[in-house]
Amino acid sequence: MDYDRKSAVSSFYGGRRSSADALNRDYAPPPPTSDQRARRDSSSSFFNPTGAEALPTGAAEPARVHSAGYNRMSYFDAGREEPVKGGYDEVERPNEGGWDIYADFNNAGPRYSHAFGLGQTEPSYQQLPSPRSAKMDEGSAGPVEMVTVPALGAEWGKDELKAMTKRGRREEKSEDRSRKWKAFNRGQYGLCGRKWLTRRTLVFVIFALCAAIAIVLAFVIPRVPSFAINGSTPLVPATGWFNTSIPAQFSRFPANFSFPALISLQVDTSGNFLPLVFKHLDAQVYDLDSFRLVGTGHLNHTKLPAKQFTDIQMPLNFTYLATNDSDLTWINWYNACKNKIQYNGGVRPGLRFRLNIDMDIAGLPTMHSTATTITNAPCPIELPNNAG
Repeated sequence: MDYDRKSAVSSFYGGRRSSADALNRDYAPPPPTSDQRARRDSSSSFFNPTGAEALPTGAAEPARVHSAGYNRMSYFDAGREEPVKGGYDEVERPNEGGWDIYADFNNAGPRYSHAFGLGQTEPSYQQLPSPRSAKMDEGSAGPVEMVTVPALGAEWGKDELKAMTKRGRREEKSEDRSRKWKAFNRGQYGLCGRKWLTRRTLVFVIFALCAAIAIVLAFVIPRVPSFAINGSTPLVPATGWFNTSIPAQFSRFPANFSFPALISLQVDTSGNFLPLVFKHLDAQVYDLDSFRLVGTGHLNHTKLPAKQFTDIQMPLNFTYLATNDSDLTWINWYNACKNKIQYNGGVRPGLRFRLNIDMDIAGLPTMHSTATTITNAPCPIELPNNAG
């Protein structure tokens, strides 16, 4: 293919030439050879079949007749003038000099890069460096350059992102507890991370601990004591400050009575290994015939020795108010406390009452109560002979 066989499409449609295309560069044509005929217009070959090239040798050339084909004046040439392909141009001319497209592949002529002056400034082919394996990099003495590969997606997976949330952490802890519990039941995991504290060992430890606690409680927990009342003189006159604070009196109008007294009690602490401590003791006295409350008592903090029978006296305050002197409760207590002179033989009738005791013992969570009945208790006081 000759130097003048280039398409004029770029100059025909664009009106300008590209500076980046090597084919559009202007270069000096090679000198014509001796046997090369003069270059003719495109209209003489392809578009003018009646031209001189179509006549036989020696024939006279007729008058030139222009055909309807394209010629030099049928279009505006904005670029450099280039001939249109003709019939003679298609003929292969191997003897002509210049660049041949086939020579670039079979190494038989000038190359494309040298034909347009590209080989003088820069090589047309640059050899790429051969890839090196990881083993070659490890054996190299110089530093290894790590290639940073751009991330193609999220750095963390879906499960990893879920594990970063509170819900994920809770689920992970729950699964961890479940896994440890199953391993503990199989005897493969120790409690609290201790290898020796397996389920079998834990059973023995709990049993020994329960036995030790039971033994300690057997000695430490207090027992509720039992009470006994002096049968001959359960009520005795009050002494000390309690005797002077509440004077004894009986009255018919209005019908009432009030006097202090002490009740003698015996406390059995034989079931206790440690001293027994009462936070307080409360007592209520009820008449057996009328079931009316006639007296109350209170004893503050009291400490009694263990495994003994201890006598104590609880102060009682007998107080009763009736509508008139015909009240059965007032009559019973008045007759039991009258002067001995008013009875034959000096024997007064005894008092009949029921005694309820509420006790708050240190070391026990609840209150405990006990009750007893007395049917013949002498009155602790004696009224004057001239009283009502």
